[in-house]
Amino acid sequence: MEKVTTILSRQQLHFKKISPLCSISDALCRMSSQNTDYLIVMDDNNNFLGLLTEHDVARKTIFMNKPLTKSCVNEMMNTRLPFADVDDTVEDCMKVMKRYHVRHLPVFKNLVLMGIVSTDDIIDEAVSHRNEIFD
Repeated sequence: MEKVTTILSRQQLHFKKISPLCSISDALCRMSSQNTDYLIVMDDNNNFLGLLTEHDVARKTIFMNKPLTKSCVNEMMNTRLPFADVDDTVEDCMKVMKRYHVRHLPVFKNLVLMGIVSTDDIIDEAVSHRNEIFD
């Protein structure tokens, strides 16, 4: 099966970043304008801090008695994530995502974030290979 780098080579990582100090309302606006369901939380030195997903916001908003304009990304972002290495296969990523019940998987090379693989990315990859086989 293909390496995860095949998926990463088609992505534009720089568009999906956000500061941990941004408001949740700003983050949701950014997700909407970029047509994505997650943002990569990075500090000023471009260090990976975590992910913020629509799912995180929906789940955590229920428990916070605070307006979204007053809530910050660092209050809702997910920092305890499994991850993949650039040498992993797409199948390896699928197994990790299934085991930990996550939809987004950070991919690292020597502790540097290379990108995020989502379940949608994996489905697209599987469909493209299926089409190659049956065409």
